[in-house]
Amino acid sequence: MKTKVFLITPPFTQLNTPYPATAYIKGFLNTKNIPATQADLGIEVILKLFSKKGLEDLFKSNNQQPITNNCKRILALKDEYIKTIDAVITFLQGKNPTLALQICQEDFLPEASRFTQLEELDWAFGSMGTQDKAKHLATLYLEDISDYIVECVDANFGFSRYAERLGRSANSFDELYLALQQEPTYIDNILISILKEKVKKIQPELFLISVPFPGNLYSAFRSAQYVKKYHPNIKIAMGGGFPNTELRSMSDTRVFEFFDYITLDDGELPIQLIIDNEQLIIEKEYKRTFLLENGKVVYKNNSPRSDYKQSEVGTPDYSDLLLDKYISVIEIVNPMHRMWSDGRWNKLTMAHGCYWGKCTFCDISLDYIKIYEPIAANLLCDRMEEMIAQTGQNGFHFVDEAAPPKLMQALALEILRRKLVVTWWTNIRFEKSFTRDLCLLLKASGCIAVSGGLEVASDRLLKLIDKGVTVEQVAKVTRNFTEANIMVHSYLMYGYPTQTIQETVDSLEMVRQLFEAGVLQSGFWHQFAMTAYSPVGMNPGKFGVVKETETIGTFANNDINFLDKTGIDHDKFSFGLKKSLFNFMHGICFDFELQEWFDFKIPKTKIQPDFIANALEEVADFNIKPTAKVIWLGGKPLIEYFTKSKKGNSWEMMAFTFHDKKESFTIQTDKKQGEWLVKTLEKISVHTIPTLGVRGLTFQEIKTDFESSFEDFELFWYSKPVNTLRDFGLLVL
Repeated sequence: MKTKVFLITPPFTQLNTPYPATAYIKGFLNTKNIPATQADLGIEVILKLFSKKGLEDLFKSNNQQPITNNCKRILALKDEYIKTIDAVITFLQGKNPTLALQICQEDFLPEASRFTQLEELDWAFGSMGTQDKAKHLATLYLEDISDYIVECVDANFGFSRYAERLGRSANSFDELYLALQQEPTYIDNILISILKEKVKKIQPELFLISVPFPGNLYSAFRSAQYVKKYHPNIKIAMGGGFPNTELRSMSDTRVFEFFDYITLDDGELPIQLIIDNEQLIIEKEYKRTFLLENGKVVYKNNSPRSDYKQSEVGTPDYSDLLLDKYISVIEIVNPMHRMWSDGRWNKLTMAHGCYWGKCTFCDISLDYIKIYEPIAANLLCDRMEEMIAQTGQNGFHFVDEAAPPKLMQALALEILRRKLVVTWWTNIRFEKSFTRDLCLLLKASGCIAVSGGLEVASDRLLKLIDKGVTVEQVAKVTRNFTEANIMVHSYLMYGYPTQTIQETVDSLEMVRQLFEAGVLQSGFWHQFAMTAYSPVGMNPGKFGVVKETETIGTFANNDINFLDKTGIDHDKFSFGLKKSLFNFMHGICFDFELQEWFDFKIPKTKIQPDFIANALEEVADFNIKPTAKVIWLGGKPLIEYFTKSKKGNSWEMMAFTFHDKKESFTIQTDKKQGEWLVKTLEKISVHTIPTLGVRGLTFQEIKTDFESSFEDFELFWYSKPVNTLRDFGLLVL
């Protein structure tokens, strides 16, 4: 008899889309015919809490009385919140769009302190459509209720995290363990009530808890605690992003009062071996698994079996999840962060690991980054089509560390070949492979946005980070994406080891110029954090930092406190960097002196005011690699023949009329070259290539073919007709 598996993501991650880890594992278990049920307890707790009955119970509950005037106001307006909550949630689920008109009149929702920022944001949201503005107002309304919950009901509450403080840098298990000995909180009781019903219905033999972030850790332990107490026969395992990075040296035996197993890195084989062990199918073997033996925590990795290839793990399976009940919110104006929280995205990976794998701040020693394995484009498209059929959604977020350009190109061509209508976005490195033509191809396939790390916009520090890019290169790549109408978001970093105050100021100037040039649309500053499995964490002396303590804790060991030998207080730059970026994202304040963003003295920038503008100046490149693929994205032309005469001579000509989605255009060539061009466009058409059983033509093959009948290919290639085609979808990749 097959083991029944129950997988959960504990509260809280995103409100708009399920975190994909359980869907990945369920997809794998399907390939082994192992029955599995999954649940996102985060969205289920939110929906139970933010409902008419949920708010009635919340306001009636025996909690502390409001202290602030804000929460006193919310309590006084409780009937308005109870009256409107179901309608607002339904609207945010996309099922009640007409409510937007009422919400935007601003006399429908009760308003507390979150709405005080509205006047400041009017200019930012002035151009928003009714639906978007209503989503933002509804989000503020939910955040007001959240403020009441934090003050009066459960101080640990947060929409996308819960008791996150207990999970962050928890070198010792003591504080979390103590919290788990207390009576369950109001939110805990909602979680447990949902979990109780599911366990009763499913009756699993193995309970898998995915913990992606510190904000899921406390509720993961609460869930395990309930199952251990009332269903001691069920085996419980934890996996996911948090244990993969934080618990690699964990040794506290108390953890195993809650869990039987903790697995690291790819979960497919470790989980299968746990199931096999429980069924006594084989002698007990484990893959990257912690367990308790003879009263001690042991790490077992004694299976000789290799991890499954990405082609073998199956298609992520989103069945069981409440896909039509997720809620889209608009919290802030940052356009990339908005994509994170608004709309339903199917999450997929183009490649396991990172093809670059060198950045010194990154955990590149860990398997999930170190082991690079791409998935074939046709298999990716198969999985996309399966997920569209299952979920009814054609939006995809590829959650790669950095999507490989060659694979992105192959995927785009396969999407176009299959005539799929999809919308997708992903993370990239700003490398020179992203040419103008590749960006146009990606756009044609449905790519709408990319995010990438500029990190510290300083060539010295980019070299120290081993990013493999320069600021000038980033500028050109972001220009290529922007001109293809693909939004660009950049991750920005400050406080990297040995970074000087001058370099922070110069980095801000670089960012200012990138936004002023219009080649960046979104960004976010974060302060450098040192982690144990990064090159900086493993060799701090090489990077000019000193660990504050060498002691390894018994629980979470990833974030490392350190001292930078420069002695600079990087914290003080945080507010000015973020405030300036907020304004740059809205296309204003480019003329401000950088000093105006800070309330302490900073040096003047040493970056020339036209550095980025000069970097973006086009230099005609007449060097095309012979192996470059030539692709035609357009359709078949309408052809007319005519005769042209001049000084008593006449010759036959061809006119090609093409109909682009937006406009029509015509080119003319002589008849013989025109007939060659028609055949060539047919051969390199993105719609024809696969049916011909070939992979398109290279630039050299086209040149050779042309010169078998005509002379001077370069003269033809750089002629006006071909240049016109280059503007309308003749791409060199």
